[in-house]
Amino acid sequence: MTSKLIVALDFDNEHDALNLVEKLDPKSCGLKVGSELFTLLGTNFVKQLIKRQFNVFLDLKFHDIPNTVAKACKAGADLGVWMMNVHASGGMSMMQAARKAIDSYGVNRPILIAVTVLTSFNQNELTAIGVTAPVIDQVKKLAILTKESGLDGVVSSAQEVKIIKSACNDQFITVTPGIRLASNSNDDQSRVMSPRQAIEEGSDFLVVGRPITQAINPELVVDEILSSIQNI
Repeated sequence: MTSKLIVALDFDNEHDALNLVEKLDPKSCGLKVGSELFTLLGTNFVKQLIKRQFNVFLDLKFHDIPNTVAKACKAGADLGVWMMNVHASGGMSMMQAARKAIDSYGVNRPILIAVTVLTSFNQNELTAIGVTAPVIDQVKKLAILTKESGLDGVVSSAQEVKIIKSACNDQFITVTPGIRLASNSNDDQSRVMSPRQAIEEGSDFLVVGRPITQAINPELVVDEILSSIQNI
């Protein structure tokens, strides 16, 4: 069974990233590689993680013309990543091209999800870029567009999961960042929730970064999170 926990490898060097990876069990969690680490270390680093049997979420949020995004998604599928994402604001044509590019991989294709509204955004920041709709309305609108484009789900804060599931369906995957433990501050995520709360809201996968990556005993934090969401 695939773990609901994804650890965000938000590091600025390979040594620290691999030091954490060596303490983690691929049966307990997947790993997220974002723009910083991927730009620093490239595909060889991702291959190392896959070789260690980890499910890898390639979090590069592709947003470009359809042909370019399609080729990027095919490259991700060739790499063997488990999940990757695009920006829903790239539009239906872009998302459809992305999905079509990986269809030939069949059951082995990566899970393809879209980013609706970044979880760091609040209403003022959304308005500042010209979107006057309430955050939740924009999230719902882009989630529906994502589903209609044939993608598997969206990145979503836990507060929006029920609305997204209702608008799309329960099988539509929701991947939730902004997860914090009770003892952690909110850092730079505006819409946050605990692991148990997020799963109770219906989140399918949880992305956790600093509470694990900055822990003295990260493997114990992983166990704590998994225990907290058991039997939900």
